Amino acid sequence: MNIGIVGLGLMGGSLAKAVKKYGIAKKVYGYARSEKSKKEILELNLVDELVDIQRLKDECDLIVLAIPVDNIISFLPNLLDIDKNTTIMDLGSTKEFIVKNIPNEIRSNFVAAHPMCGSEKFGPKASMDNLYEGKTVVLCDLEANDELHKNRAIKVFQDIGMRLVFMNSHNHDVHACYMSHLPHAISYSLANTVMNHEDPKSIIALAAGGFTDMSRIAKSSPNMWTDIFKQNRENLLNSIDLFEDHMKKVRQMVEDEEYEKLEEWMKKANTLHEIL
Repeated sequence: MNIGIVGLGLMGGSLAKAVKKYGIAKKVYGYARSEKSKKEILELNLVDELVDIQRLKDECDLIVLAIPVDNIISFLPNLLDIDKNTTIMDLGSTKEFIVKNIPNEIRSNFVAAHPMCGSEKFGPKASMDNLYEGKTVVLCDLEANDELHKNRAIKVFQDIGMRLVFMNSHNHDVHACYMSHLPHAISYSLANTVMNHEDPKSIIALAAGGFTDMSRIAKSSPNMWTDIFKQNRENLLNSIDLFEDHMKKVRQMVEDEEYEKLEEWMKKANTLHEIL
């Protein structure tokens, strides 16, 4: 089949590499708006050809939207006249808001997917050869899809070596909040706390593994993450409330010099990695 990818940054560019590597696509088409991105996409040989939206619709059996979550919704009106046999799939980090905003005309075509992988890097140069292999993809609300589109999406993810999880979009957004969205909010907060308190020389001299690990994802695209926080606002606010409760507990235990209690609290946190 022919595959078209809208947005060839980390997720879209890596998908282009994967479907080429495994021989899944007869041709890979790409769509990008900025001239800088187009130049990089062609230099990196991510796609066979960059095309306009009309050719994307005319040529492709599967169109993948690998763009920020707000842009996914604003792009959908371009696809209202899509052929009934053309599959549309998104790779967004939120699902419920997107699903609720899919026009009825293309709801059966549209497969809502979230590959649970990535990095803090973005843009075409961030694309990776093996980003998807061995990782999990969550597929949401498949009961609304025609069998053709559901099976096509499942086969693509299986063929590039992903594990499949099926979930409704609401539950996905709750779980993704704790596993991904809250950690990003914490990382941005930590980075800003340090930037506002420490001078650059001290940061360079003393920043070690712990700080580097925890602040790494604060390098992620602010544009993309603003959209994610906006779309998953309610779940994010709830998770921040719970996180703040735990920070208050730490503060209280240190303030009251309850160090045995603090140690037990930390031991409970250690058990997370028995699950991971």
